Amino acid sequence: MTRYKNKYFTSIISKNRLELNSYSRLNYLNKMKRTLFLLTFTAMTLFSSAQSWIWYPGDYEIWLGNEMNNRRTERGAFFPHFWKMDSHYVLVEFSKKIDLAAAEEIEISVEGKFNIKLDGKLQFGMPTKFTLPAGKHSLNIKVWNQATPPTIFVKGKTVNTDASWKVTYEDKEWIDESGKASDTSATIYMDAATSDSFKSADTSPSKYKLPTEPMAAVKREKKNDGELIDFGKETFGFIKLQGLKGTGKVHMYYGESPEEALDTKFCETLDRLSLDASSVTDEARNVTSKSEDNYTLGNNKAFRYVYITKDAGVSYADVSMLYEYKPEVQKGSFRCNDEEVNRMWEVGAYTMQLTTREFFIDGIKRDRWTWSGDAIQSYLMNYYLFFDAETVKKTIWLLRGKDPVTSHTNTIMDYTFYWFLSIYDYYKFTGDTHFIQQVYPRMQSMMDYVLGRTNKNGMVEGQTGDWVFVDWADGYMDKHGELSYEQVLFCKSLETMALCADLAKNSADKAKYDDLATALRSKLEPAFWNETKKALVHNRFDGKQQEQITRYSNMFAVFFNYLSPEKQQLIKKSVLMNDSVMKISTPYMRFYELEALCAMGEQKAVMKEMKDYWGGMIREGATSFWEKYNTIDKGTQHLAMYGRPYGKSLCHAWGASPIYLLGKYYLGIQPVKAGYSEFAIAPNLGGMKWMEGTVPTPKGEIKLYMNEKNIKVTATEGKGYLTFVSKSKPKASKGLVEKLEGNKYRLLIEGKEEVVVSYK
Repeated sequence: MTRYKNKYFTSIISKNRLELNSYSRLNYLNKMKRTLFLLTFTAMTLFSSAQSWIWYPGDYEIWLGNEMNNRRTERGAFFPHFWKMDSHYVLVEFSKKIDLAAAEEIEISVEGKFNIKLDGKLQFGMPTKFTLPAGKHSLNIKVWNQATPPTIFVKGKTVNTDASWKVTYEDKEWIDESGKASDTSATIYMDAATSDSFKSADTSPSKYKLPTEPMAAVKREKKNDGELIDFGKETFGFIKLQGLKGTGKVHMYYGESPEEALDTKFCETLDRLSLDASSVTDEARNVTSKSEDNYTLGNNKAFRYVYITKDAGVSYADVSMLYEYKPEVQKGSFRCNDEEVNRMWEVGAYTMQLTTREFFIDGIKRDRWTWSGDAIQSYLMNYYLFFDAETVKKTIWLLRGKDPVTSHTNTIMDYTFYWFLSIYDYYKFTGDTHFIQQVYPRMQSMMDYVLGRTNKNGMVEGQTGDWVFVDWADGYMDKHGELSYEQVLFCKSLETMALCADLAKNSADKAKYDDLATALRSKLEPAFWNETKKALVHNRFDGKQQEQITRYSNMFAVFFNYLSPEKQQLIKKSVLMNDSVMKISTPYMRFYELEALCAMGEQKAVMKEMKDYWGGMIREGATSFWEKYNTIDKGTQHLAMYGRPYGKSLCHAWGASPIYLLGKYYLGIQPVKAGYSEFAIAPNLGGMKWMEGTVPTPKGEIKLYMNEKNIKVTATEGKGYLTFVSKSKPKASKGLVEKLEGNKYRLLIEGKEEVVVSYK
């Protein structure tokens, strides 16, 4: 194990040294610490036995999500989210059919109160060890836990808890007057949920916490009646006051900008401490003994700056922080000749690092919640950066919650559809059929809710209680009637249902959703295409097209391939590259707008847009990407949103779009068949002189280097075609180059050997 760890760690260090620049030097030591932690953890996982803590699918995710989503505060006030909050099942039965050649002792760890049945007979007490006799038996462990999800960990020579165990929240067992037990064939069992994070009895799920590491401030400056502390970049964690002494009050005002931290009346987050002779009390009424002079705040916050004021009777020696993070391995990479583009990728990667926590959240300062529209973009960027499939699944479970369905996801109609689409993407990138089969029943009930709210035309439109969001827009956007954007998302969701029904082996559902998707798709153009405007209109009201043209449905129809190539080209001219159509000012929808343009081969134009937009944020001093950016805003205008001077999030997951765009449309790498069993590589320099990068796959990676004369490709799994343009016949170090139409060529990439192509 040591040899494996040291060899791999050395290779990581060598790679990271090549990547050092002014931005990454700031994080180098911390990155090395996290890398060593991750490699040690990975090595331990590789050499550990198969057992894991198990629970009912989705239950732990919902409980942990409740813990995370309810940490938000606004100026010290508790701020829970707006939508229905579900909980775990408090009583769960775990079962396993066993066949033992010899008697076997198992060790049992449980979170909750439990009983054991062997072949239907209750066993004495709640034993930590239990002997299973030889032969075929049924083992059932029923756990009750009101506070945290019922979970169990069983370790034996051959009997261990893993995903092969069955779980149910109701066993439908009853006993009649004669003492005969009922038939439990009506009980619905699911495969137990597991995680690589909980592989030993000591790592129980309810005790899970993100790790922390010390981080020093880079600057301290006296300001007014206090001190402004600067940590050098956007960050997240717990402020630590060293040498804290005296009696009185300490006030801490956090800011993503110095203006916010110094504005004690309007900064978004703050903390207050009260000190007496023996204890420290924070604003949440947590009391800590003053036996030590160092005090760490119990509430994690997002900030770059913190402004501290105190009573005359209080003193402290230094201010630092515990940086809290999700230990992710950065598997994807991108470099090119343009340092501004490299900086965009790095800042995007850091934004993703900050917003990838127990789940994929929106922004680290304000909401700190899981929003479906934000999450689907995080998933896509994650596939090109971390390829963390487990956190994707956890976030999907959390967003769905439990039955019955009483509202759209996050109360937003479009976010329900993004939830369906995220499952489609998950399968495409991972090939994980088992997860689809596990989550499919909740897909069914969610879609039943949607279908129950369609109008006479089989379309969706906002009803009482629905939030029709679309986007934050700098102009009027009509949300009434049938929005073309919502119908496009709805149609893709129905297609996703048909795909997942097939994977779940439900042929009746597949036929049903295929028919519904086909019917809706056939209505899209007749209902919304306007030949005069050469575009899909924004909405239809009482069966009549309205006048407004927006970018949303048009760009989605392009990359969903819902329109003919001819109409896609018309949309490019009349909408996507037409400045008279209301512009998009959020990275959220810029993500899709630029994807549509890339899908039509406009990489050079998109590169200019990325440099103007994301480069513009960097030129404004951004160390992470923002929730919204308008190039005409100046100074503190960049900080305002929601009618509040500092309401805007300056670290927002949907701002990290360059990660996805550079991976999918410049390196040009994407799966064609589920889990990269077949892939496509269509690199496009887009005005760059050279580029290189790595795209992670479920069990490997695809590497690409390209300049104006050569392409080098290595793929460690799967096979697929490299497609490129050359003015003359290219040469390849391996394989047969095939000519397509015009100047296009392709080459089949298979095997792990590097392939070099020379072209002009």
